[in-house]
Amino acid sequence: MIKIKNREKLITNGETELNQKARKLSLDSLESALNAVDPKRIIKSRISLQNSVLKVNGYSFDLKGFKHVYVVGGGKASGSMAEALEQILSEHIADGFINIPRGTKHKTKVIKLHETSHPIPDETGVEGTRRILEIAEKAGENDLVICLISGGGSSLMPLPRGDISIVDKKKITEALLKCGATINEINTVRKHISDFKGGWLAKKAYPATVLNLILSDVIGDPLDFIASGPTVPDSTTFHEAVKILKKYELWNTVPESIRKVLSDGEKGLIPETPKADDQVFKKVFTVVVGNNRFASLAACESLRSNGLNTLLLTSTLEGEARHVGTVLASIAHEISISQNPVSKPAGIVAGGETTVTVKGKGLGGRNQEIALSAALKLEGMNGVVLASLSTDGVDGPTDAAGAIVDGKTLERAADKGLNPEEFLAENNSYNFFSELGDLIFTGPTGTNVNDVSVIIVL
Repeated sequence: MIKIKNREKLITNGETELNQKARKLSLDSLESALNAVDPKRIIKSRISLQNSVLKVNGYSFDLKGFKHVYVVGGGKASGSMAEALEQILSEHIADGFINIPRGTKHKTKVIKLHETSHPIPDETGVEGTRRILEIAEKAGENDLVICLISGGGSSLMPLPRGDISIVDKKKITEALLKCGATINEINTVRKHISDFKGGWLAKKAYPATVLNLILSDVIGDPLDFIASGPTVPDSTTFHEAVKILKKYELWNTVPESIRKVLSDGEKGLIPETPKADDQVFKKVFTVVVGNNRFASLAACESLRSNGLNTLLLTSTLEGEARHVGTVLASIAHEISISQNPVSKPAGIVAGGETTVTVKGKGLGGRNQEIALSAALKLEGMNGVVLASLSTDGVDGPTDAAGAIVDGKTLERAADKGLNPEEFLAENNSYNFFSELGDLIFTGPTGTNVNDVSVIIVL
């Protein structure tokens, strides 16, 4: 079970009886969301082995017909996925290698779990990615390669193209994460400066059969953007990657090695990423085993079971985090005033992934910024709470999963001499909530399906 470690403290911080009740309801629903997308639970519920036949989502693979079964991949949830898959397939797996975030612990016997850096890639990630490619390249026509892909895989499986160094890769990753680019834009660039992403892993594995098991962290589940799509056709181009860097005024500041690769690609001097008409994809099968909607629906069900009128507002939430927080708080106000879009007692769930354009020098994450901006709108309301977290347990470059606020948050902040507008302007939401004790801590959850925000109006 995945639990919020400091839930009792977060509840008592509500001060009033109604706020404490609302806080408890929101935290219960977030825990339900996290456990609904526990990778071990998902793999064991979606995959079965019957008389050597592997069955998943309508596909059947008779393992007796394959000479070897290999398991490769990477991502924040891929370690848990590997552990569960190994328990199902046990002696059928010949070899395996998975890149996982540093500090996460899982138990496997055959599949090697290689710890590396996230969100900024490093040389250990390159080493692990090369090992994954070695396994893929040795797979033959009568072999099955199972790829366990989850969010975070883009950073965890780096393999820079051409003369691009890992230092150059770090620089562009940091710039893209700070400029406000969407994950799809970031991954478009990543795919075109990599010898692994954008379908290249599938190319290396051919003519083996490839089965992708994907836990999606990208809104709408576009396969070529989840972990930058190493085993699926790429829908983007070098030209689009260049346009994105120019859009965010990064083209003239990124390392020369990156500009050269992208320019050469635009000119047709180096191959484009593999597209849908490439023969390698005729032997690739893909199943999305879980996504944000799974988590968001579970959060709704928790609220419903506790007697609240519930609404799944969206599982495709996007936008600047501080603006999203204001909108979510406005919905809470509307419910309080007019009983719309649902009547009190109400529980609203919004899943997705926002962005933060970093302009200040503070510390925080998108969920913490959602909560801080919402707090500015909820001032004085009793029994109204917003809680928001990242399902991987790591919100931005912090050790917190997210934060929780209510109508007394600003009053408590004022008592401590904290100015919320100043903290928001500096992108310093972590330190604001640290002072109040309202950061949500789960530790690394071993899963990753974007973020979930919950609004309670009692």
